Amino acid sequence: MNRLPPLSTLKCPQDFTTWLRALSDVAIASVHPDSLIPAHLPEPPSGRTVVIGAGKAAAAMAAALEKAWSGKYPGAEIEGLVVTRYGHGAHCQSIEVLEASHPMPDNMGEVAARRMLAAVSDLGEDDLVIALISGGGSALMTLPAAGLKLEQKQAVNRALLRSGAPIREINTVRRHLSAIKGGRLAAAAHPAPVVTYLISDVPGDEPTLIASGPTLPDNSTPKDALEILQRYDIETDDSLRRHLQNDGNAPKPDDATFARDTAVLLAKASDALEAARSAAVVAGVEVRVLGDNLEGEARTLGQEHGQLALAAQADSTVPLLILSGGETSVTVIGNGRGGRNVEYLLGLFASLAGAEGIYGLAVDTDGIDGSEDNAGAFFAPGDWARMQRQGLDPTVYLANNDAYSFFAELENLIVTGPTRTNVNDFRAILILPPTK
Repeated sequence: MNRLPPLSTLKCPQDFTTWLRALSDVAIASVHPDSLIPAHLPEPPSGRTVVIGAGKAAAAMAAALEKAWSGKYPGAEIEGLVVTRYGHGAHCQSIEVLEASHPMPDNMGEVAARRMLAAVSDLGEDDLVIALISGGGSALMTLPAAGLKLEQKQAVNRALLRSGAPIREINTVRRHLSAIKGGRLAAAAHPAPVVTYLISDVPGDEPTLIASGPTLPDNSTPKDALEILQRYDIETDDSLRRHLQNDGNAPKPDDATFARDTAVLLAKASDALEAARSAAVVAGVEVRVLGDNLEGEARTLGQEHGQLALAAQADSTVPLLILSGGETSVTVIGNGRGGRNVEYLLGLFASLAGAEGIYGLAVDTDGIDGSEDNAGAFFAPGDWARMQRQGLDPTVYLANNDAYSFFAELENLIVTGPTRTNVNDFRAILILPPTK
């Protein structure tokens, strides 16, 4: 287990923020593909082994698979391609790595999706498909359904991301506007069996929701997607509405397409939280885990956690760490910069109003919060007075969805670069007992 310094040895605010950042490193390392893939290799088939995949962790999963495969099955050939976000690639020998845009899909994502369909379309029952799927794959592997254009999907995607809709609903819409999601990629590979390896970034870890389930059957309907668009008042043109009113070609869960397929959930948010919890306990901290599937408006959840932290501190006699994961939403009403983790953290920071002895951190485990260059941010108790000296007002920044700029002014952004894994948000609040 990764070890952290005992909390009793820490002396100054910087020590505690460094400790929290090290804690997030422990959590993220526990869900990296390098440590997950080797124990789950399938047997090589008598025919070809074709690898396809999509997501922010897809390239790292492919590299880990190649290394483990060649070590266990020397001489067994492997081929294929995966797509990941720009800058999240990894070096592979025989699996091609493509890069595309996230969270807004681009034409490279469409190219990748078409090439994946082509790669599996001529396989037989003696071949094997290995699918490497992780969060972010839905935007990265984008192929509009027949009669739709990429520009239509981009417009709907942009509107949904700004609406505050939870990822479950966003991915329901994406599946029904796609020619590859919702099990359609597995259908294209039939009769070859598909083994899907998943790193979950969705609350509840429902496999069909991860990257919109390209190799897994879909229980939702086009009507569900249409109702979601109507609920959030998302503008749709005639061709898109006609498609959702008439689409019925997605393979169903009882379809023979999936009879020989299997799925393995390699990592999820609860694994990262457990790694952090265990390391903190060894360091002498009492830990409370609120859950790995928290959703809702980011700033509101932050404010709620601030009140929870204040109440916990009032009753505490020992250091307490509050951990949580999941995926919040941001309803965009301003034109500032930021992602859901810094928006959560600013809501938390504002609700504490400079309370002594409370530290906070929130990061996206993929290393990118929203579409910015930071993973998240942190704060220490003294930052409230520093904020006031600099003339900053958290309510103004929240009103403009500009949490990135707020924490940039305080020099409290966390920049890690791509981690090449993704189990979504990691949030930690360290609460020291009140001084006598």
